Amino acid sequence: MNFRSDNEVGAHPSVIEAVSRAFSSGSAFSYGADDWTQRVERRLRELFDKPDLVAFPVVTGTAANGLALACCTPPWGAIFCHPTAHIAAEETGAPEFYTAGARLFRIDGAEGKVDPVKLAQALAQPVYGVPHFPQPAAVSITQATECGTVYAPEEVAAIATSTHRHGLKLHMDGARFANAVAYVGCSPAELSWKAGVDVLSFGATKNGVMAAEAVVFFNAELARDFAYRSKRGGHLLSKMRLVSAQLDAYLTDGLWLDNARHANTMARRLVAGLTPLKGTQLMYPVDANEIFVVMPAHMHDALQDGGAKYHPWPSDRPGERAFRLVTAFDTDPADVDRFLSIAKSA
Repeated sequence: MNFRSDNEVGAHPSVIEAVSRAFSSGSAFSYGADDWTQRVERRLRELFDKPDLVAFPVVTGTAANGLALACCTPPWGAIFCHPTAHIAAEETGAPEFYTAGARLFRIDGAEGKVDPVKLAQALAQPVYGVPHFPQPAAVSITQATECGTVYAPEEVAAIATSTHRHGLKLHMDGARFANAVAYVGCSPAELSWKAGVDVLSFGATKNGVMAAEAVVFFNAELARDFAYRSKRGGHLLSKMRLVSAQLDAYLTDGLWLDNARHANTMARRLVAGLTPLKGTQLMYPVDANEIFVVMPAHMHDALQDGGAKYHPWPSDRPGERAFRLVTAFDTDPADVDRFLSIAKSA
């Protein structure tokens, strides 16, 4: 009953097999010139219905975000994001490092989403061309958010409108992009470039691969320096097929979306069983595969004694005990049912 994180689970058998095949089939071109890397870009072009898309594999989401933002932002630039965004709260200054000095400015909003009105107000400040201030360069949104909620395509479009009106670029941290697409039920294109996203950190590690993400540029001009930034930042692997083979399998026969659908379904199953129980309360809507829930102490204690694993989470209200549960591509329905059985019996 491990609901601590989708980072803790293993990899899908198809991904493991693909990596094994890539390294048992002899030699291959290095530094991303291999067949797997080229095929991944073709698959992404088909997936997003964007023939001129440019994509680069990287090993971590932090690198994907930092390198993507560095292509949008000069060292004196300003990046706008939600206070809970991974780039602001959990990346140890990586965006500032990769951009060589850009600053992050937090724009609040309910349920982990950037408030478009507050963003528009921030972008309207008279700082453009004034050398005393960081120059607005990019907006970053997280899909799904760090609160487990999902931006609808029209919400992304509203943010993109303000972003582009002032000449900024829109970055999407899509560590759980698959879960967002599975929830909304639209095409990947409708939730990204058709809504105004310029560059996407396309996540896979949380959804069934070993260690692989892709930086996807819908505006190819932004990618002109990426290869140099990637090499300088230590992310141009000599045996890039190690990463690309994972993504190749992930993008084959809809595996990426099937995995996300299962994770989302398991989250809904947990919610359906938890919310009727006395003393439980959801902190946010559950759109994807993360659940933030308040539960009474006796229920938490019983679950811990029963072997359930999940993280405590901060709550704004004194004395309230909140927790985060995360489902994954391989969450066993039997574990969900066992968790709920213990909770109901507490």
